[in-house]
Amino acid sequence: MTAGVREQPRGADSPRPRPGTHLRLVGWLTAVAVLAGVGYRLWLLVNAAPPTNSDEATMGLAALHIARGEGFPVWFYGQQYMGTLEAYLAAPVFALAGGPSLLGLRLPTLALYLLFLLLSWRLTLRLTGDRWFGLLVVALLALGSDRIVKNQLIAGGGYPEMNAAGVALAVLAVDLATGRPGWRLARWAAWGFLAGLMLWVDPLVLPYVVATGAVLVGFCHRELRGAAGALIGAAAVLGAAPLLLHSLLNGRNPLHAVLAASGANATAGWADRLHGGLLLGPPLGMGFCAPGQCATWQLWWALALPLLLALGAVTAWRALRRPPTEAASPAGDPVLVAPRVAAAIRLALVLAAVVTLGAYTVSSSAGLTPVESSRYLSCLLISLPVLLWPVWTVARRGPRPSATDRRGLGRTLARPVALALLAATLGTAAQATWRSAQTAPATRAAEARHAELVSTLRQLGVRQVRAGYWTCNRLTFASAEQVVCAVVDDALRPGFDRYPAYRREVDRAAAPAWVAPAGSPLANVLDERQRANPGSLDLVTIDGWRIYLQQ
Repeated sequence: MTAGVREQPRGADSPRPRPGTHLRLVGWLTAVAVLAGVGYRLWLLVNAAPPTNSDEATMGLAALHIARGEGFPVWFYGQQYMGTLEAYLAAPVFALAGGPSLLGLRLPTLALYLLFLLLSWRLTLRLTGDRWFGLLVVALLALGSDRIVKNQLIAGGGYPEMNAAGVALAVLAVDLATGRPGWRLARWAAWGFLAGLMLWVDPLVLPYVVATGAVLVGFCHRELRGAAGALIGAAAVLGAAPLLLHSLLNGRNPLHAVLAASGANATAGWADRLHGGLLLGPPLGMGFCAPGQCATWQLWWALALPLLLALGAVTAWRALRRPPTEAASPAGDPVLVAPRVAAAIRLALVLAAVVTLGAYTVSSSAGLTPVESSRYLSCLLISLPVLLWPVWTVARRGPRPSATDRRGLGRTLARPVALALLAATLGTAAQATWRSAQTAPATRAAEARHAELVSTLRQLGVRQVRAGYWTCNRLTFASAEQVVCAVVDDALRPGFDRYPAYRREVDRAAAPAWVAPAGSPLANVLDERQRANPGSLDLVTIDGWRIYLQQ
């Protein structure tokens, strides 16, 4: 029987749909959902949303240097962790376009999102065989709150590629563990290469690497003793080659910097960690909150997630323990892969989500900066299909209590509760997406003001400036290095320059200018200097910005 299509009793005069009608309908609806997800994000990119920053500009500068052949950075400038894969993906776009742009920097991240969406649909079908459930998963992933689109579109290092790679690892593990014929060595090599690549790019996805790898060991241990094991090891080394070579040549351990970036060198109380990690983090990180904040009613997902994790783990474990002849999809449709492999992958993805959530909760970042650091939970979207699958099976068919079943009332209520949970999930995510979309006009206006700043500096002949951290590299990237910037703090002292060559150039300049956002602490300090020493600075004001020219 075709997955997602079941024959139902009909009267003699009831019209019978043509074979495949339902299959074609769900296929068209899924395609519409995919196009809607990509179209929404493309609209955001055209409107310069989500807003960019100097960290993303740093990745853009790395891409510019790669495109020009001026450098081939292994790490995000200014640190010894977080690989520059996004810069290498954007460099050909810059070369073909004849120069850098924010849109060119983000086109590869949009492609990675599309890959993630298609692979998630593929994984859902391979694990459940239910095309209508696949449509639900695609529809949810097509939505995008403020935090979600930032993770997926901003080329700030790691986040756009982690989800695509994590789902790809799961799909490859399904194919390998079920013994799918054809291209097996290529699949082993692809799994190993992606696993190694993610070691270089960002270790946040490691729980999913380990979890899917454990499934492969459990089902393919004999094959791994031969050529497959050697191939997967060699491919992993190749994927992690930038990390390994840099560590070997420089004698540095990137793990220490990763721990420092996670907040291990800071302190936060356990009450703050638990509040940020378990209450605020899941709704923010999984796309159920308005831009930068969570209303009290949106926190319901924080209560639902532990229950979904427990339910997903229990149902997957029971399916794994069930004799093969009894294993079947709860929806009544055949599972498209061996049932025990499907159950093992589901359990692996649930456990990876638990580890991801636990690691974030115990980090100080959850207590110190829960709104911004909720991005560390980005990989939880990989597990979304297996979290919702038990709920979907109950909502679609519902258990049928018998007359003697003492739990009949609870079983009768199970389906309405499941339907309400799915509706709340879709509704909350849709509302957060709508709120995020409403910020696009303001973001576009802010980007236009920044473009005016760059144009004004060029007209004034300014080539070297000093500014705050969140201004500097963004300005340098937007001007394609025609204007270079050295970072200062609000007391006009030297700040953190991710690319030291810019500071050296500014320090050599005879009279570099100062740039500050209007109303910022830096602008206030420079205004005070101008009042204390009249004539020392010439002020040029444009909408949102203040330029101070030294005499």
